[in-house]
Amino acid sequence: MAKSIGSIDLRAIGAQFSGLQGRHPGLWPLAPRVALLVGLLVAVLGLAWAGYWRDQLAELEAGQDREVKLKAEYADKLRQAVNLDVLRAQKEQVSVYVDQLEKQLPSKAEMDALLSDINQAGVGRGLQFELFKPGQVVLREFYAELPINIRLVGGFHDLGAFTSDISNLARIVTLNDMHIQLNDKTGLLTMDAVAKTFRYLDADEIAEARKQAQQARLAEAKAGKGGKRSAAKGGGK
Repeated sequence: MAKSIGSIDLRAIGAQFSGLQGRHPGLWPLAPRVALLVGLLVAVLGLAWAGYWRDQLAELEAGQDREVKLKAEYADKLRQAVNLDVLRAQKEQVSVYVDQLEKQLPSKAEMDALLSDINQAGVGRGLQFELFKPGQVVLREFYAELPINIRLVGGFHDLGAFTSDISNLARIVTLNDMHIQLNDKTGLLTMDAVAKTFRYLDADEIAEARKQAQQARLAEAKAGKGGKRSAAKGGGK
């Protein structure tokens, strides 16, 4: 009895695939011709996918991602446009704040007067300066930093008043690396510290500072590449 699924005779269909060799496909029975057409269709779809559709789908996905980014940028710019007046007011406030900070930074010509103010703050409190030595100026991108090594001798309350006077100077001065020791014989305190003052740079100094920063970055990048090459050579041995 022939095997069948429902009303389909599988043995009869299988018999149609015998004896096809050497015969023109147009003379094949129905089942082999249908199978051939399905195979050709799958092959054509595969070639179309590999040669065209895959790139098109990738481009479509990239376009969709770009659309999401553009929508986010549009929403951000729209929010900025709505808050434009507020942002302008904030910008003006920041400019005022920056101007106030710049006024607290002396110019190069005013540094001598500031050093005198620091010295006078100690002398005015009855403290004795055993060391007052300005160090090397350190150029930053927009300002210069001048460290001053100081050593003062005096009473506890006088030292406290001195630090308070330093914090109340019109210009910015900070006390760093403070060390205080008690002299058992005199009962006085000795304070070692680094007072740092800051001044703003003129246009030439800003250009020089940026040039030095760029040279430092290039030197670091060159050193990093040299280290990678050395590591690669070491790994290849």
